[in-house]
Amino acid sequence: MGMSQKKATPTGEIPKPADAGGKQPASVRVVLFALMIAMLLAMLDNMIVGTAMPTIVGELGGMSHLSWVVTAYTLATAASTPIWGKLGDLYGRKGVFLTSIVIFLIGSALSGMAQDMGQLIGFRAVQGLGAGGLMVGVMAIIGDLIPPRERGKYQGMMAGVMAVAMIGGPLVGGTITDHLGWRWSFYINLPLGAIALVMVTAVLHLPKKRSQARIDYVGAVLLTVGITSLVLITTWGGTEYDWLSGQIIGLGVTGVVALLAFVFTETKVREPVLPLHIFRNRNFSLVTVIGFGVGFVMFGSMTFLPLFQQTVQGASATNSGLLLLPMLLAMMAVSLVAGRVTTSTGKYKLFVVGGGGLITAGLALLSLMDTGTTRFTSGLYMAVLGAGMGFLMQTTMLIAQNSVEMKDMGVGSSSATLFRTIGGSFGVAIFGAIFNNQVQATMSERLGAAGAKATSGGAQMDIKALEKLPGAVKDAYMHAVSSGTHQVFLWGALISVLGFAAAWFLKEVPLRGGPAKPAEPVDDGGAPAGRAMAEAL
Repeated sequence: MGMSQKKATPTGEIPKPADAGGKQPASVRVVLFALMIAMLLAMLDNMIVGTAMPTIVGELGGMSHLSWVVTAYTLATAASTPIWGKLGDLYGRKGVFLTSIVIFLIGSALSGMAQDMGQLIGFRAVQGLGAGGLMVGVMAIIGDLIPPRERGKYQGMMAGVMAVAMIGGPLVGGTITDHLGWRWSFYINLPLGAIALVMVTAVLHLPKKRSQARIDYVGAVLLTVGITSLVLITTWGGTEYDWLSGQIIGLGVTGVVALLAFVFTETKVREPVLPLHIFRNRNFSLVTVIGFGVGFVMFGSMTFLPLFQQTVQGASATNSGLLLLPMLLAMMAVSLVAGRVTTSTGKYKLFVVGGGGLITAGLALLSLMDTGTTRFTSGLYMAVLGAGMGFLMQTTMLIAQNSVEMKDMGVGSSSATLFRTIGGSFGVAIFGAIFNNQVQATMSERLGAAGAKATSGGAQMDIKALEKLPGAVKDAYMHAVSSGTHQVFLWGALISVLGFAAAWFLKEVPLRGGPAKPAEPVDDGGAPAGRAMAEAL
C-alpha cells in the first residue's frame, strides 16, 4: 500500500512507514534527503551571511545598524518557532512546512535584492520567519515518519549536516562573496530550497488535518513579546546598553510580565499555542533543561574558540573554521554510534549522562588553554567537547518527542528547539560579558590605563588590527584573550554541571516503535502508567 493511502489511527498516530523488516521505503529516504536540505538551509544561512557582512556594509552603508541584520533574523526565528509547531499540529505538517520553505525563499530573494540596510533588515526578518518553521518542520516530520526506536539510525546524518554548515558556511560564504558578489550569499538558497520544495511536495504523504479549533492569537502575541524581550536583552545587554540601564531593565520587566500572562492564558484556552501539560512529563521537562544548557555552552564555545585560535594561535579566519574539525568529527562519529546503539537496544539514558559528563570535562580542559597551548592539544580538548555534544544533540530531541503524544509532536519539537535557541542566545551574551570584562581587566593589569584604552571600543579585535599593534600591546592582548577564554570555558564547565545532574533523573521509558511489546501509556512522572499502577497496588 502506498503511503498516500495510509490513514491516521484514531489517536492521531501515523502508521510506521517501515516494512516488516524495519527497512524504510525508498520514498521515506528521499523525503529524509529533502528534509536534510531544508535543515542545511536553516543552519547554513547565518554562517554564509556572516562572512559576507563586511562587503555588504561597504556597499549598502549603515554600519550602525549592522547588528540588526543578524538580530532581525534571530528574533523572527525564535519568536515564530513555537507557532509553526502548533500550526503543524492543527492543520497538518506538510502544508505548514512547505509554507515555511516558501517564506524563507521569498525572504532570501528579497534580501539579495535589498538596496539599503533598512530593506535588508526587514527582508532578513521575513527570512527568519520562514527559518523558524524549517527546523521545527524537519524534526516534527521525522517524528511522524520514523518511530523513536528507529530514529537513532539517522542521528549521524543530522550531525553531519550541522558539521557541514559550521565548516562549509564560512568557506562557501567567502568564495561566493569574492567571485559572485554578496547578493549570491542569499540567492544560493533559491536552488537548494527549490529542490527541497519539489521533493517534499512529490514524495511526502501525510494524513490531512482539518481542525476546527481557533488559533490562540492572544497566547501567540504574548509568547512573541516574551521571547523578543529575552532575545533583545541578550543581544543588547553589555553592548548597545549597560546591563543595568533602563532599556535592559524595561525589557526584562516586559518579558517577565508577558510570559506570566502567557502562562495564565494557556491555562484558559481550548487549543493553547504551547500546551503546558507537556511539561508535566518529567522526561520532557528534564530534556528541556538539558537542551537549554547544551545550547548555552555550545553556542558560547563556537563563538570563542575561533577567536582564541585566530588571536592566540595565529590561525586565519578560514583555518580557524577548519581547526574546529576535531570537535565536529567527534560529534558526528559519536552521534552515529549513539544512534545505532539506541536503535538496537532502546537504551538512551547512558548517552545523556555520558554526554553531560563529557561536555563538562571538555569545557574544563578548554579552560586550561593559554598562550603556549598547541593546536594539537586544543584539538584533543575540542574532541572531548564534541563527543559530549554528539551524545546529546539528537538524543535530547528523541527523548522530547518520545515524551509527548503524536498530536503534540509539533509543539514538543518546537519547545525543545526554542529552549536550545534561547539557551544559545543567553550563552553568547553572558559569555561575551565575562570575556570582555576579563580582557579589560587583564589589559589594565599589564599595561595600566593605556591597556584599558586599547580595548575600550570592544574586547574583540580582528587580525589586521592586531598586527598593527606595538609588540608589547600585542603580547598583552594575546594574554588577555587567553585569560578571557579561560574564564568563559571555566564558567561553561560549571554551568554544564547542572545539565549533567539533570540527566541522572531521566527515566528509561521504552521508545515507541520498538520490536518489543508496545510501550504502555506514560504517566506524568515519565514512567509507564501500567507499571506505576502495579507498583502502587
